[in-house]
Amino acid sequence: MTFFMKAFYCLVLFSLLTFTVSAQDKSEVQPEKEKFSMKVLKDSLDGKLDLSDFLISYHGFIPVIQLITEPALGGIGAMFTPVFIQPNKVHEKGKYIPPNITAGFIGYSANKSWGGGAMRSASLPKQHLKYKVGGGYGDMNMDFFRNFPVIGEKQLGLNFNSAIFFGNILREVGDTDLYFGLQYLFLHNKVKPEFDLTELPDFIDDKTLNNKLSNVGVNMQYDKRDNVFTPNKGLYFTSAFRVNASWTGSDYDYRNWNITALQYFQLKPKWVSGFRFEGNLQFGDAPFYMEPGVNLRGVPMARYQGQETYVVETEQRYDFTKRWSAVAFVGAAKAPTKEVSFIDSELIYNYGTGFRYLIARKFNMRTGIDVAWSNEDFGWYIVFGSAWNNRN
Repeated sequence: MTFFMKAFYCLVLFSLLTFTVSAQDKSEVQPEKEKFSMKVLKDSLDGKLDLSDFLISYHGFIPVIQLITEPALGGIGAMFTPVFIQPNKVHEKGKYIPPNITAGFIGYSANKSWGGGAMRSASLPKQHLKYKVGGGYGDMNMDFFRNFPVIGEKQLGLNFNSAIFFGNILREVGDTDLYFGLQYLFLHNKVKPEFDLTELPDFIDDKTLNNKLSNVGVNMQYDKRDNVFTPNKGLYFTSAFRVNASWTGSDYDYRNWNITALQYFQLKPKWVSGFRFEGNLQFGDAPFYMEPGVNLRGVPMARYQGQETYVVETEQRYDFTKRWSAVAFVGAAKAPTKEVSFIDSELIYNYGTGFRYLIARKFNMRTGIDVAWSNEDFGWYIVFGSAWNNRN
């Protein structure tokens, strides 16, 4: 997945992934909606602030108002996302069955970027199927960085007027938690330069300014995490190969191969150690804003792009109390290009810290704030669930 695509619809995915009620069963869903009371915002066990009963009592409807803190989108903004969650009617003892989710969103950020859209994710356990479908429209302002002779590195501002549709369908192999399937994405872009160069750079032409991308791909997923919000242990692995070509309806001819692996270990009851690897490879000629980019906290989207990107990161969480935790993380990445090899490409790094609060005990959902530094930048992030949720 490229960083322009992530900038456009990570707002949907972030809210959807981090507010998915993955552990609901019939016993948790009350048959009738209760009259709202402040008691519903407290845990029945310790009396602390907790949203578990609020989520259950309102049958999964969550009116989410969330800050946007991504540096590439201006550093501050707001998003409203109503998320509708329905527990799956099929229940299998000892097996996780995700709920069916429908979400919408509308957001606006400090650099005048805005967007809106909707998404649905659902599973059909009896048929061993799960699917995801969504779409949206956005007016995004983003900065890209390029090196020029004599003047050196320059920041280029671009406005993207874009419409997107995406979907996938996966089928489980036996009863293994291993899924294979197909995915599709359509993206129509109209791009307007907003920089002071007298002539357009060589990598921007008429097709770059108005084009459509249409790709078809194959996808594999394996998920054995003990929780999709804030995992304590388990493995998540996914790989996708996507093709843009004339036969798929695209104006460009290129391919992408993406791999993501997340591994969590509970070293001690209060200490959780997580590791992340992500590799993105691109083959062929894609528009420059669709090139893979380094995806790390503290690194703005599209700050470092290349034909390939490789990211490793670790996050350590320590639970000081049942409610409060501290996290620390560090990572490294490279983005080799056609001209610069992996060995010679710049080492990009990040490091940071943050805190978490167990906001929904029954779903093991933690929330908090992270601050992160990188080679030349700083960022802060409001996190619900795992910070890696909107990166897979």
